[in-house]
Amino acid sequence: MTDLGPIELNRRTGAEKFSDGTDTLDFDLLSFWQWSSSDIVSNVTRGILAEYIVAQALCVAENQIREEWAAFDLQTASGIKVEVKSAAYIQSWHQDQYTRISFRVPKTLEWIKETSRQSTHATRQADVYVFALLAEFNQEKLNPLDVSQWEFYILSTSVLNKRKRSQHSITLPSLKKLTQSLKFNELRTAIEKASRDN
Repeated sequence: MTDLGPIELNRRTGAEKFSDGTDTLDFDLLSFWQWSSSDIVSNVTRGILAEYIVAQALCVAENQIREEWAAFDLQTASGIKVEVKSAAYIQSWHQDQYTRISFRVPKTLEWIKETSRQSTHATRQADVYVFALLAEFNQEKLNPLDVSQWEFYILSTSVLNKRKRSQHSITLPSLKKLTQSLKFNELRTAIEKASRDN
């Protein structure tokens, strides 16, 4: 039986060229990123962008690589495990109205990459949840790269676990009853503080 361990991740620069096995081709990894990820308003890409923005606030973006199937999204230098959830009023597609803001927060089974197995007990694996809302209402002004257009709400996992209402999702009004909106430059301190509430 073949036993293949996890592949070690290496940070790419974008300058890496494609090849045909013998010769390099005239397109590179950066061109793939531009082709695949330019729609930063779309749900999936915006979610990854939100993780990156929080990683920058925590000063961990330069020494970590995003792992698609990790049990949580980010880890601070002091070991705080962070889960980032993203939402927006405006989507890439046609809308008849703004999106109603709600974040999914179910307990999950941890996937362990070293064994390619799932844990048997559903929990929330992060210490702190960051709810990132792209809060711009004007489609012409919408710019996910402008961190001033984002609102961030932070809760410790213990606060989520104690909620009497849905354990699967949380709406923006419910979130606002539990915590206040924060800006980008307030994230790091607030995440550290929230982790002490667990």
